[in-house]
Amino acid sequence: MQNITFNLTCLHNHNDAFWGYLKLRKHFFVDQLGWDIPHDDQFEMDQYDTPVAWYSLVLDRGQVVGGARVMPTTARWGQHSYMLKDAVDGKLLDIPSEVLDSAVESQGLWECTRLVVSDGLTTHAQRSECLSLIVSGLAETAASQGGTELMSLSPLALMRALRQLGYDAGRIGEPYLNPGDGRKYAVLSMPVKRRTALKAA
Repeated sequence: MQNITFNLTCLHNHNDAFWGYLKLRKHFFVDQLGWDIPHDDQFEMDQYDTPVAWYSLVLDRGQVVGGARVMPTTARWGQHSYMLKDAVDGKLLDIPSEVLDSAVESQGLWECTRLVVSDGLTTHAQRSECLSLIVSGLAETAASQGGTELMSLSPLALMRALRQLGYDAGRIGEPYLNPGDGRKYAVLSMPVKRRTALKAA
């Protein structure tokens, strides 16, 4: 597996990887979880897929098997900022405004969204490797532009997985149950630098 990172200005350097990621998102978030988000028959794409967003994708034999999106909390595009701020401001129907006490806007804090790992990766080792590559790409992208911390609205189980990868992940918001997919979510936060190095296999 290999990691690639890019924004919309250079997605052409990676063949159709961006579209493979949007297709993977549609399969997971729409087809499997049943989220009511913008999509067509092939792709899921929303208001945060803009030139201020960066992407960390994982390829396996040329196919996209995982990825996520990241942007600084200072990001602005039209009427939108970043997802959690828009939720706190009451702009998003599916995320409760009390998910955070208040929205933070800082170049040091970056928000990660649309994390997905292909169900074609069936073993724990494969999925862990894929997640590690995605997250390291997100962290390195943020750090290269002054980011020191990542946060995301994620299933609670992700916190344990991130800690196993050596990141000091913690919860900074109260959990809530998404009635659409029946999963519990909370805002997680972690420094971009690993607390511990990964052990060699």
